Amino acid sequence: MRPKKIILCVNDNEQELSVMSFLLTTHGYRVLSACNPKEAIALFEGHIVDLVLSEAAVAQCSGDQLIGQLKKRAAHVPMVLLGDPQKLNGQPHAADAFVAKKNCSPQDLLERVKIMSARKRGPRKGMHRVVAAELAVAS
Repeated sequence: MRPKKIILCVNDNEQELSVMSFLLTTHGYRVLSACNPKEAIALFEGHIVDLVLSEAAVAQCSGDQLIGQLKKRAAHVPMVLLGDPQKLNGQPHAADAFVAKKNCSPQDLLERVKIMSARKRGPRKGMHRVVAAELAVAS
């Protein structure tokens, strides 16, 4: 049996958070829930997370700012921002994907989660990783 993918869900609306957690849990994912950025960062640092789903409007900071902070800690983890595209005003975001909540059915969200959590983001097997020390020697 394959281990369950771990998804960190961040939303300051507890009702939406519990609905999303239930949806993901019933489809075989392990869910870590956070109601604020501080809690999300603590969970992210304490667990090996396969995917982050963050609401665009989170209390204390925006979901985009939170994703930016999490990307600094682990850039290889796929991150999805959920929200209203009009609130972004065409501004770039740090997330790997943006999902408009109004047009997204639960099945669409599950499909996006499946695709994003399966994404491999590190170096491919057998490839040589260039270490900073090797770059200093080469120059």
